[in-house]
Amino acid sequence: MKQYPAAIISSREAMPGTYLLWLRSLHVASGAKPGQFVMVRCGEDNELPLRRPLSIHRIDGDGLALLFNTVGKGTRWLSQRQKDEPIDLLGPLGNGFTIYTESRQILLIAGGMGIVPLVYLADIALKHEKRVTLLVGARSAAQLLPEELLPRGVTLVTATEDGTQGYQGYVSELLPDHADSADQIFACGPTAMYREMVQRKRGLGLEGKPIQISLEMRMGCGLGVCYACTVRTRSGLKQVCQDGPVFELDGIIWDEMIPD
Repeated sequence: MKQYPAAIISSREAMPGTYLLWLRSLHVASGAKPGQFVMVRCGEDNELPLRRPLSIHRIDGDGLALLFNTVGKGTRWLSQRQKDEPIDLLGPLGNGFTIYTESRQILLIAGGMGIVPLVYLADIALKHEKRVTLLVGARSAAQLLPEELLPRGVTLVTATEDGTQGYQGYVSELLPDHADSADQIFACGPTAMYREMVQRKRGLGLEGKPIQISLEMRMGCGLGVCYACTVRTRSGLKQVCQDGPVFELDGIIWDEMIPD
């Protein structure tokens, strides 16, 4: 079991109700790949027995960043931790994204909090001298990660449903203008976004494109023991925590996926 102690380096509210937490953990940081996640123990004295799965947002030396919404008791507890406090991590877990050596132009699509794992992926792609375009969508400008927290060197295009920043509409509607030039496409967002990408491949310019997506599912253990995150794929039943969270877009049987 990959269980390691970590210490808080810093914590800040990056967006309303969304926290950016930097932790020091050489063991996790040195072995993490884009798209992987950690299971975080939240609460005192086992008051919350189940760990919370959180995607790895960024790596810097022996530090790793977690970006998360405060949606329940566990994440509220985590958001209140202070510098140097210990945090119990299990990870890195799961299978992450794969950038092909021959790819030169990378397209990233983030719907809402789907930005979380794609920032680390962008960092790695830029490090390997890939050209990176990042499409980011949210309900409003207030729910977009501030640009200063994004990797330098990405071409950023934003969409908001209320039109307060960038294109007014859904982030998937930006695809026709950007997909054609991409060698690889990576996405993280709600199930509805993935379904649209599958159903409107031709209209969105996605036909023939290799597309990897990250699935967000409820997890009990993160180790493949509880089967809570099982999904049906064209290769049979798979567990998001072990076989994913990254899958090929066409590998998932979307008709059987429960909407977000």
